[in-house]
Amino acid sequence: MIDLYYWTTPNGHKITIFLEEAGLEYRIKPINISKGDQFDEDYLKISPNNKIPAMVDHDPVGGGEPLALFESGAMLEYLAEKTGQFLSRDLRTRWDTLQWLYWQMGGFGPMLGQNHHFSQYAPEKIEYAINRYQKESERLYGVLDDLLADREFMAGEYSIADMATYPWAKLWERQGQDIATLPNVKRWLDTIEARPAVQRAYAKADEINTNATVSEDSKSVLFGQGRRKTG
Repeated sequence: MIDLYYWTTPNGHKITIFLEEAGLEYRIKPINISKGDQFDEDYLKISPNNKIPAMVDHDPVGGGEPLALFESGAMLEYLAEKTGQFLSRDLRTRWDTLQWLYWQMGGFGPMLGQNHHFSQYAPEKIEYAINRYQKESERLYGVLDDLLADREFMAGEYSIADMATYPWAKLWERQGQDIATLPNVKRWLDTIEARPAVQRAYAKADEINTNATVSEDSKSVLFGQGRRKTG
């Protein structure tokens, strides 16, 4: 059994997609980041970076004590290793998958996250910041579109790289992108959206978070947090 500490964000969706695709048994433990659940002392023992998602595998490979993990990319890689699914054993395909997973973790996700912040949530609309992150998003989408020109999925076969990237890329409109200029991305998005496991993952999100609006009160929790000292 896996306990998934989760909220309905792109990074959270990555893990529910994998768990649904792999058919693993799991329990969702909601961490409402708009209310500050991520700063709970018990949660910080699992996810010291006070972000979601995180997980505890009560049946890790080889047995022993439950294994706690945070960081969505590490979680995807761990689950792929545990199940033998969605990460090829072939040397070249494996590392092709991992390099695109790390591309999402190091660039695509963070840059799109900044895009969301400055265009959607920042109290002051700073034109330079909005343009900077929308243009960087445009560049990254171009990289993805070029990649998908001659392959169905990011590493050729459906993998954890696709699971990591899809939840961010499906928000292209919010990021100020023109999907008409990205035909390969559009085809890829449509293909993944049609997968039953992906649909089940997003259905769970709708059940858990029935009010996805970010309020002024929740902004004070989500944004601008400095170091929180304990003890």
